[in-house]
Amino acid sequence: MRGVFITLEGADGCGKSTQASLIADALEASGREVVRLREPGGTPISEKVRALLLDPANDEMVPECELMLYEASRAQLTRQVIEPALARGAVVLCDRYYDSTYAYQAGGRALDDALVRRANLLGSCGVVPDRTLVFDLEPAVAYARATAGGADRMEAEGLAFQERVRDAYLRLAAEEPSRVRVIDASGERDEVAARALAALEGLL
Repeated sequence: MRGVFITLEGADGCGKSTQASLIADALEASGREVVRLREPGGTPISEKVRALLLDPANDEMVPECELMLYEASRAQLTRQVIEPALARGAVVLCDRYYDSTYAYQAGGRALDDALVRRANLLGSCGVVPDRTLVFDLEPAVAYARATAGGADRMEAEGLAFQERVRDAYLRLAAEEPSRVRVIDASGERDEVAARALAALEGLL
């Protein structure tokens, strides 16, 4: 039986990485094998691409180069890890996937919407998440959290960039309500986790 593919999304500082741990723990406690991943990354090749993408020294990187690097990292992760895990029936829990590319490169960078969607189809190898949780938090609050200890190359783009990212996520949720669920990321972490797990009911 094919496994279940769950992706976690949201602007920097929304708390999704913390929630990934809590959700993984809850799913493992139910007896499921959980493969927890992050994007970009998750394979030796993809982690090298991640280092290029997030290094603040690479501030000359143009949006088109950035887009293709994200897709290259994703294709490697999908073929090498995600597809085999789903084939053996595991729950794949991925911190970011192609919706991040839509939000950051089409929304934040203002690349052509159709171009980014076509690139996502290639980078994902056609693999679509069964459920996507978008952790939504007021951009100013999320941005302050994300940059409290310094900023990577994407975080350094500033608050207005993060606001465009959030708007793109909300557009996606409106377009695909059966797959994409918006989770209120304000409040205590256990409260947020309860909302997230409720949004997964019926899927597992």
